[in-house]
Amino acid sequence: MNIEHFPSRLLENAVNEFAKLPGIGRKTALRLVLHLLRQDQREVEIFGNTMIQMKNEIRHCKVCHNISDNDICNICANPSRISSIVCVVENIKDVMSIENTHQFNGLYHVLGGIISPMDGIGPSDIEVESLVGRVSRGEIEEVILALSTTMEGDTTNFFIFKKLKDLPVKITTLARGVSIGDELEYTDEITLGRSIVNRQNFEDSLGR
Repeated sequence: MNIEHFPSRLLENAVNEFAKLPGIGRKTALRLVLHLLRQDQREVEIFGNTMIQMKNEIRHCKVCHNISDNDICNICANPSRISSIVCVVENIKDVMSIENTHQFNGLYHVLGGIISPMDGIGPSDIEVESLVGRVSRGEIEEVILALSTTMEGDTTNFFIFKKLKDLPVKITTLARGVSIGDELEYTDEITLGRSIVNRQNFEDSLGR
């Protein structure tokens, strides 16, 4: 077993903190910390203050729950967006992936997770009821279910469908250009864009 010998406790503490980040091993963490040590004091202060400001000041949109600098995000506040179409996604990364396709001009609803009993995440832990509330107000004509094609994603899609099926709204889902088990974040933009344009009625997808 490798035992690291740090010349400084402060260096070791910094490496330990960076190593807590997803996808960052200890070697990478050490490289990042040493890079910061080589920077000017001002550069390191900007880096640290930026992280603190983000954590303290970032908000969630009151309408769609997307990450935002204001109470209402730029997408929801944009009058050129089609407000009658709402795309339901798991998280902010999925919003970014779909926006990068330039094939969708509606609004979003960010669930903040998907139903996963193994992880202790149930329907009450994600933003389903607020979606039902948005649809119940009668301003939404179509809901696109754009969750990952995993077992958890399909379970969440079906739960949302049951909550909305008696309301006057069209429920669609991505065309199956997105392979089974794929997450939107890792789907290329062309495939994802086509799956949005060629979306199908959710009930039709149940018979696949």
